[in-house]
Amino acid sequence: MAKGIGGMGNLLKQAQEMQSRISKIQEELGQKTVEGSSGGGMVQVTVNGQFNLCGVKIDPTVINSTEKEMLEDLVLAAVNDGMRKARDMVAAEMSKVTGGFKIPGLMP
Repeated sequence: MAKGIGGMGNLLKQAQEMQSRISKIQEELGQKTVEGSSGGGMVQVTVNGQFNLCGVKIDPTVINSTEKEMLEDLVLAAVNDGMRKARDMVAAEMSKVTGGFKIPGLMP
């Protein structure tokens, strides 16, 4: 029986170490960014690994009041591209810790 308790303690210790590494990676991901774009680069966004939109750049040639909806679509497409790339970056970083295991609630 005592042997089983020691194994459980080791498992708990490993889980705590993994949680610590995950927390550190999540903090580091706040400093890492990816670029998303649309319209051949006419709209560019920067998204960090905590899924915060950090910047938006719009080429002046697409700013036209008569084509407002087109610009809105370009911004939306660029943000979605940036978020997809950020999710991919987070998944890649987290898989280094989890060994590729999918842990529910860990990644969006």
